[in-house]
Amino acid sequence: MKIGQFSTENNVSIDTVRHYMNLGLINPEKIGGHYNFDERCQKDLEEVLSLKEMGFTLNEIKSIFLFKGLGKLTPYQEVECFKEFFVNKHKEVMRQLEVLPKIKSKLEGKIKELSDKEYSNEFKIGVDIGVLNILSCLKCSGDLILHEANISNNQIIKGKLKCKCGEEYLIEDGILIVNSKSQEKSNNLDREYIINHMDSYITEYINDTDPNYLNNVYKGLEWSYKKLDFQKLKNKVILDLGSGVGFLLRYIYNDLPDDSIYLAVDHDILGHKFLKKILEKADCKRKVIFICSDFLEMPLKDKSIDVLFDYSGSSNYAFEHDGFLLKLIDDYIKDDGLLLGSYILFKKFSINSFIDGKYRKNYILSNVKEEIKKLNYKCISEAISEAVDKGGKYESYFRKDEKVYSYIFYGKR
Repeated sequence: MKIGQFSTENNVSIDTVRHYMNLGLINPEKIGGHYNFDERCQKDLEEVLSLKEMGFTLNEIKSIFLFKGLGKLTPYQEVECFKEFFVNKHKEVMRQLEVLPKIKSKLEGKIKELSDKEYSNEFKIGVDIGVLNILSCLKCSGDLILHEANISNNQIIKGKLKCKCGEEYLIEDGILIVNSKSQEKSNNLDREYIINHMDSYITEYINDTDPNYLNNVYKGLEWSYKKLDFQKLKNKVILDLGSGVGFLLRYIYNDLPDDSIYLAVDHDILGHKFLKKILEKADCKRKVIFICSDFLEMPLKDKSIDVLFDYSGSSNYAFEHDGFLLKLIDDYIKDDGLLLGSYILFKKFSINSFIDGKYRKNYILSNVKEEIKKLNYKCISEAISEAVDKGGKYESYFRKDEKVYSYIFYGKR
């Protein structure tokens, strides 16, 4: 019979049958381009399933099959040798039974500990009054004056920032919203939707992203954490270009100085609201200001930023823009500014690459290094990740025949 019928009759998937074939546990004959599963295949599969029910791993079953096929011993020798496989497995199971109650008890204790954990949720993140002196009008660069404000613990939860020229910017739910599209989207999102939707997003992102890609992300975050001198971030203004759901911010949050100001800028109001809710339940409080705006429309004064975090912000911007983002926002950065950046790079581009030809220069290592150098950043340390050829559902910006990697730069002017 063919593979489809064979898998159906045995109530196993075709992928499972193929996996057993690759391991040599089932060996059908190939006739005319199709595999024919005969009675011997049926008996082998039944034995595989029987051994699995006894707790044998596929590698252990493969060893049993190899021994069975190559041993060719006398009946007495065969019985004694096969018996040893089962005796050893029985001993292993008995050892597990001794350990399992302890594991069960520890798991129950941990579940109870996590279930009993209470989140005080005593503070609400808003726009700290202390940052008003670094904000300015996009139209005329004038100072912004607070109007119609709801303030709690020096945090502006709701209000308006007005300029003498007539421009005004809204603060809703503690988030400074610069463009009207984000404001409209914000009004249509309730708290329950945000929490449920974004919680599932994080889980899905991890489950649906290639392990090697995730490993590069994790290694990059850990490298960045070890390079940052958090003491030097005291009393500094930090700008995070493209904070997203906060992979970088959440990784370093507890170590940020109390007196530093962290400006999380992103055009996605949903990501802001999700990240804000998470941080409001954190064990410690840091000065994080959420600004929902495009990168070229940040209401900040020139030379107001001490530290710049460009963690894929420039790379994401370059998907649809020709310019190098750091150059375009450089007026905000002080002359002695610090830069921590992570950049998506391509080993090569396929003919039908998702990256348009006019944007590709910002995904080439030599070009990125040159652009950073032009801005007078001197390298303190740098790292290059392994190249990967798979992303996943949420990292689908490259083709199967393309390889991408990351360049991480840590430097100062």
